[in-house]
Amino acid sequence: MATNYAAFAFGERSKALQEQQGSRGIYSRIEQQPGKGLASREVSFIRDRDSFYLASIGENAFPYIQHRGGPKGFLHVVDSETLAFADFQGNKQYISAGNALTHPEVSLFLMDYSRQIRLKIYAKAEIADAADYPDLLAEVSAEGYEHITERIILLHVLAFDWNCPKYITPRYTAEEINTVLVPLQEKIRSLEAEVSMLKKGFK
Repeated sequence: MATNYAAFAFGERSKALQEQQGSRGIYSRIEQQPGKGLASREVSFIRDRDSFYLASIGENAFPYIQHRGGPKGFLHVVDSETLAFADFQGNKQYISAGNALTHPEVSLFLMDYSRQIRLKIYAKAEIADAADYPDLLAEVSAEGYEHITERIILLHVLAFDWNCPKYITPRYTAEEINTVLVPLQEKIRSLEAEVSMLKKGFK
């Protein structure tokens, strides 16, 4: 069941630092708000992402951060408290998968650099054999995307929060750049053709 992000994230030392810096009052009030599951805003944002960062805890007690990527929507929203994605065959180190089998507690960062937005999620990971979930496998497998799915990773959402845009450096994907450039290039070609015709008329 989803819980309040602040109440879940803030330890006693974090609270002490907040007290020292004068922010404890507002965060204390935020902690009293009820937890909630993923709503339409979160679902839309997640479905539009083509990557995210996954943090897990190793047997050595150190955190491990891995970048996960795929076509938009590869991180599938199962319901308001569950996400899932196909674990593609990679370099066969299995660090994140091994960590999740030892410590299922994970954290996700989903970034939209161009709009300077990030969504933070706490979750518990469940490693599932793809053969045991044929219907879900069909949903998380992107059509036309060449990959070999070794397993499905289910993420049971515990808490989430939207981060402020401060210090997020805007970056743009090739798709976003082309959305702007292609119309401009077409306009330039149209103007060049018009100029060429006008030049011929003056000869």
